Amino acid sequence: MDVRRNSTHFILLGFPERLELQVLLFLLCLGIYFTTLAGSLGLIVLISGESHLHSPMYFFLGNLSFVDIAYTTSVAPKMLCDFFQAQKVISLAGCAVQMFFFLAMGSTECCLLAAMAYDRYAAISSPLLYTVLMSPTVCLRMATTAYAAGVLTGLVQTSSIFQLHFCEPRIINHFFCDLPPLLGLSCSSIFFSQLVNFLVVCAVGGTSALIVLVSYGYIIAAVIQSHSSPGRMKAFNTCASHLTTVILFYGSGLFSYLHSTVGYSQNQDKVASMFYSAVIPMLNPIIYSLRNKEIKDALKKLKKRKKQTLFLWCTVS
Repeated sequence: MDVRRNSTHFILLGFPERLELQVLLFLLCLGIYFTTLAGSLGLIVLISGESHLHSPMYFFLGNLSFVDIAYTTSVAPKMLCDFFQAQKVISLAGCAVQMFFFLAMGSTECCLLAAMAYDRYAAISSPLLYTVLMSPTVCLRMATTAYAAGVLTGLVQTSSIFQLHFCEPRIINHFFCDLPPLLGLSCSSIFFSQLVNFLVVCAVGGTSALIVLVSYGYIIAAVIQSHSSPGRMKAFNTCASHLTTVILFYGSGLFSYLHSTVGYSQNQDKVASMFYSAVIPMLNPIIYSLRNKEIKDALKKLKKRKKQTLFLWCTVS
């Protein structure tokens, strides 16, 4: 059966078909995916196991690590399996599910980044009220709201796309079911879907970005007013990792979803998509580990305990 004539499937073009490039890209993507899994799972285990990391900031970091795993896993396994397939076929239902999880986890990450910015604001601008502002109940509600907003966003955007009629042959010039290339396949009007996408991006991404900007505005003002306070300066230094993640995530996402169609290049879009779907989730644990003294200390303690355990085991044996 020719899948080009099967209206229940899409064909993904993926990456260049030259064999040497396929092998190189496969190994690169596989390395990025395994590094993401190892780094994010490592952070989750470390935060769960170290009592001094049981604070709001690390609670949200643990959730961010989980979202990064789900986010990249919605794309990577299928992409890796497709590298050496003659026809990279994905069913209509599979495409919808992939898009839902990708969009839902992306929106959840936006909300978690905003929650982490508010947490830094509370720690620096209102240290005396910090335990009240960021109580365990408040943190749990914020995290639950982030996941709920992500799921709702994924459902709304995915539904708006899959009510369209797609032209035959259903060939997607991409390596996964992303929103912009699917809009380009539509034979029906995409005005409603574009409007929904724009409103959702403004509601979730715009609100999250506004919270981040306002929080950092207050943070900078507080640090300037009490620049002699070592505690606030130390807290401000912890913002560097978060701010780096925010800039990378929002920058690549906005480029892909809101850039002008003038001079639009699908190859550029693939590069941007690879960056925010695979590279950024890999970088997040690295950024937070390299810039965070408490994480480094926890890693050293864990390493020391492992050495002691190994020594005792060898002694007993």
